[in-house]
Order: sequence, then structure tokens, then C-alpha cells
Amino acid sequence: MEEILGLLRIRVLRGINLAIRDTVSSDPYVVITMGQHTLKTSVVKNDCNPEWNDELTLSINDPNVPILLTVYDKDTFTIDDHMGNAEIDIKPYIAALKMGKGLQNLPNGCPLRRIQPSTTNCLAVESSIVWNNGKITQDMHLKLRNVECGEVLIQLEWIESPGCKGLESEVMD
Repeated sequence: MEEILGLLRIRVLRGINLAIRDTVSSDPYVVITMGQHTLKTSVVKNDCNPEWNDELTLSINDPNVPILLTVYDKDTFTIDDHMGNAEIDIKPYIAALKMGKGLQNLPNGCPLRRIQPSTTNCLAVESSIVWNNGKITQDMHLKLRNVECGEVLIQLEWIESPGCKGLESEVMD
């Protein structure tokens, strides 16, 4: 555990206008990959606007390692169909977490930082890193790549864990 900086909870909330991969709909699920770690949401049957509300937790050793979100259509008799992917950039979120010591007096819902969509991220709309009830969260509206349409809404939340190094010891490049 001493090489782990902490845990990142990724709430995979919902999909919007996902691609149709079956006759009239899809059976989507999300796979989150970081290095050798792979996590999956549940499958939502016959829905191109699914609500997962699944919580997936990654142990973070290096925030510079990319986190890839991929959407698939579950098929019974053939290989699952690819429905797009997006990279989750946690560096701005980690930077906001490092400011965290002096934030206790802020009002709930106070935005700490706003990240604009650009060619270097997969954001569909502006993303805010927010102080709420003693926690720093980031809602991300990700535009899927390598597909004709689709977006996925997620929320990031850092979890301090006993035995982890913590963010103070981490150096960003």
C-alpha cells in the first residue's frame, strides 16, 4: 500500500445518445482501464441513454498514467461491440486536491477550478472542480471518440486511505 497515493472513486452516472449497435438500441456498459487495472459497470439493456450510477474505485500510484473509459455493447453470441472511448485527465483534479488544506471555510458548492473543453481533453462541456461537504469532486461530461455519437457523465472523488502515501509525496510533471 505504501506505493499507492490514494484511491479515486469514479461514479459512472449515465450515457447520452450512445451509438446504436443492435437493431434499434444497444446494451451498453463501461470499462475503466488504468495500467493493469480494469473495472466494469453493469450492463443496461436496450438503452442508448443508460443510467448506471455505478461506483468504481481505482488505486492511484501515478496520476500521469492515463485512465481510459471505453463503452461497449454487450452481445450474447458474438464479441461485444465498441461504442467509443474517452481519456479521463485527472491532473487538474489532483492539483485542486493539493490545495485542499485551506478550503475548510469555503461555502458548499464553491467551484475551485473550471476546465474548458479542448483538443487535448475529451470534455464535451466545461468541467468544474467543486468543494462540497468537506470533499472535492469533479463532474465530467466526456465526449466519446472513435464513434459517431455519444457522451458519458462521470464524477471523480478522492478517497484518503490509511497506509497510502498521500498526495503530498507525489511529484507532477
